[in-house]
Amino acid sequence: QVQLVESGGGQVQPGGTLRLSCAASGSILRSNTMGWYRQAPGQQRELVASITAGGTTNYEDSVKGRFTISRDNAKNTVYLQMNAIRPEDTAVYYCNGRITSPPWVTRDYWGQGTQVTVSS
Repeated sequence: QVQLVESGGGQVQPGGTLRLSCAASGSILRSNTMGWYRQAPGQQRELVASITAGGTTNYEDSVKGRFTISRDNAKNTVYLQMNAIRPEDTAVYYCNGRITSPPWVTRDYWGQGTQVTVSS
């Protein structure tokens, strides 16, 4: 089994910074694309940023230039550096990982979510 565990959420003032982490553990043969999604109250879950195993990144338009996704393949960990945070960034942030585990089965896994609240 594979587990994704997020950390780093919390309350932050507008303009502040946060760094989210997501560590994958378990029977992992390969971590493929990993990403961060968020879901605000009453809204659908949306992709915030993703990163391939080779490091190619993709960002939702509203976070471009403010958020940076990165990964440490040796640690099966993905990060989301959040700068210049805005009130509209308030949401539960979920880590997603497309992971290959024995016997070479690839599927998506989700973390439990971490709350980010932007408030002055």
